[in-house]
Amino acid sequence: MSTHVLGTAGHVDHGKSSLVIALTGMNPDRLKEEQAREMTIELGFAWFKLPTGEDVGIVDVPGHRDFIENMLAGVGGIDAVLFVIAADEGVMPQTREHLAILNLLQIKNGIIVLTKCDLISDKEWLLLVEEEIKKTVQDTVLDGSPIIRVSSKTCEGIPFLLEEITKILEICPPRMDTHQPRLPIDRVFSMPGFGTIVTGTLIDGSLKVADEITVLPAGIKSRIRGLQNHKTKVDTVTPGQRTAINIAGVAVEDIKRGDVITFPGLYPPTRRVDVQFTMLKDLNGSLKHRTEVKFFIGTTEVLGSIRLLGMEELTSGNTAYLQIELFAPIVAKKGDRFILRRPSPGETLGGGTILEVLSPKRYKRFAIDTLSLFEKKLTGSPSEKLLSIIHTGSPILTSEVLKRSMFDEKETLDIISTLQAGNQIKLIKTSENLTQNHLVSRNYLQDLLETSHQLLEKFHSNNPLKNGISREELRSKLKLNSKLFTLIIDDWVTQGEIKSNMTNLSLPGFSINILPEQQKLIKALQVKFALNPVSPPSIKECKADVGEDLYRMMLETGDLIQLSEDVVYSTKQYEKLKNEVVAYLHKNSTITVADFRDKYQTSRKYALAFLEYLDQINITRREGDFRILPKY
Repeated sequence: MSTHVLGTAGHVDHGKSSLVIALTGMNPDRLKEEQAREMTIELGFAWFKLPTGEDVGIVDVPGHRDFIENMLAGVGGIDAVLFVIAADEGVMPQTREHLAILNLLQIKNGIIVLTKCDLISDKEWLLLVEEEIKKTVQDTVLDGSPIIRVSSKTCEGIPFLLEEITKILEICPPRMDTHQPRLPIDRVFSMPGFGTIVTGTLIDGSLKVADEITVLPAGIKSRIRGLQNHKTKVDTVTPGQRTAINIAGVAVEDIKRGDVITFPGLYPPTRRVDVQFTMLKDLNGSLKHRTEVKFFIGTTEVLGSIRLLGMEELTSGNTAYLQIELFAPIVAKKGDRFILRRPSPGETLGGGTILEVLSPKRYKRFAIDTLSLFEKKLTGSPSEKLLSIIHTGSPILTSEVLKRSMFDEKETLDIISTLQAGNQIKLIKTSENLTQNHLVSRNYLQDLLETSHQLLEKFHSNNPLKNGISREELRSKLKLNSKLFTLIIDDWVTQGEIKSNMTNLSLPGFSINILPEQQKLIKALQVKFALNPVSPPSIKECKADVGEDLYRMMLETGDLIQLSEDVVYSTKQYEKLKNEVVAYLHKNSTITVADFRDKYQTSRKYALAFLEYLDQINITRREGDFRILPKY
């Protein structure tokens, strides 16, 4: 099976399709209009066998300016390029534009194929054309690439070209299997008896028959019914192979070029990406903040708007950090290359590298820390690059870090361990499954603690008679889930950063400051409770005597305990009565509301409220009119 894919590139009518026919015996122009006009409009595909016996796929792309965007869909997954220039015309406009695109996509392995050499009898002319080519490719990815003279008509030079292809593919690094397969779809069609077929070049992982898959960004679930590589039925395909997939239960009209086949849960679609972008040298004008662009990645094309960071405008030949806000979701991975084009008139602006696929927020355009973060994402050490993923402004699952890391799983986990040992990140254990635990950066935790202190200071200022904010209120303000919040707060309480007062939280040094006049009101109310220990003042009376805030404070500090909507006791008297009721039950086995009322010479209201409260907290259990002690 083929593990390498070549692509063609070059100006219109310079013989790309004819070269493919000479190499493969197949016409890549499958459309009637293409064959009639002798011009490639859509992507074409073919394959051939090298002298070594290896099958090699080849993607034939359009050269005409009108079809340049179809060309972009074809060159993203190739290992090497056959850069085609006709000997009778030499370097032409789309020659330069295709070269610029190859340079932006960093397709570094290439052969320059000088076609139509049978039309040229003057050897001096060929030398002049070759000199022009060398000057054109200088300081690009094709600088120093071999130039092979061929004639697709007579097949002169084709054996030498095959030898050169063999050499260049031998030095191409093998495609790494990260076990996170992506197949950017470049064709969708239907076959009688089979149903929907999609094709593309598989990257990042392997696929096999019967795998459960999803079509992104729509999230359509399906299953692989069959696989082919170069029309040969196979059970498994590996990274770098041209692949046809027969997918089950999905209509042709529900899928389009640019969609991506992958496993469920691996690649969340995104509408915002952080990138480093380089503008082409020969462009007129500049690129400004909020410019609308066409964004190309893999086989995907989508409109978007740029946020230019750190500068007011970008001039030709220069590099900048951008945040691109897309008008439709895409599927991408950190480190992917992309191209930007102007929508109208169509023009390639430049391209670059994706630094973050799930950009968490809109950055401040001229903030120093924003630009520093982007720099670390691009040129930082492995630890800094991983830390830039973890420092997203909220806790992140280890599984998500593994997805977004540009390193393999083992290396990523090793870096995480190093960052933990250096106290740069903290693992918050929320699950026995390692990948389901959360990671936070030290900076994030420090920011979160400072925010918590600010919220507590404000709460204490506004509520001086409350012993703290409720845990739930603080959790809601910090926007953390309950489990994470509890683990983080409990850690802070242990470290003395925050004080816990039963269900409330306060600053470590906070205490309620009661004014002298307020203390007099409290003492007067306490006298009333002491004079009527079993039939105390009602809640309404308490609030009338001391006010709502002081009453709530007495509940929070434990001076009072509220048993029902209308009944409140002093905590000291409540504890005394509770112990007496338990002792009574040990001696008599049961107690009724009437028993309590008669024993303490109080009203039914107090007796009922007291015993129902004991039921609620499982001190007693009700059976009909009787209360008994629970049996455990």
